[in-house]
Amino acid sequence: MKKVRSFLPFLFVVVALIWSAAPVGAQEGVLLKIEALPDSNYCHMKFPAINEETLSWARPVLKDAASGDIIDFYGPCDHDPLGNEQIVAQQRELAWVLYDDRDSD
Repeated sequence: MKKVRSFLPFLFVVVALIWSAAPVGAQEGVLLKIEALPDSNYCHMKFPAINEETLSWARPVLKDAASGDIIDFYGPCDHDPLGNEQIVAQQRELAWVLYDDRDSD
């Protein structure tokens, strides 16, 4: 029991250090962010797609990056992978995939 008590403060310190090591200004889920030109607002970004089941939620969730479903985005550097613009775009893409019947006659 004494070992557990002495281990807990150490664990809290390690967790606090890891939490504070997160990059400042990093957006949630962004795997790659390259600014096209210095002092421009145009970036190349890569981030996981939104999980289809959460597209209608108030705060959707990104897929795991290991799934391979990655969005290759070119546009404003302040683009939010979970913002309204991205949600609408992925809802349209999902509807097109689910309901497109151009191949059927």
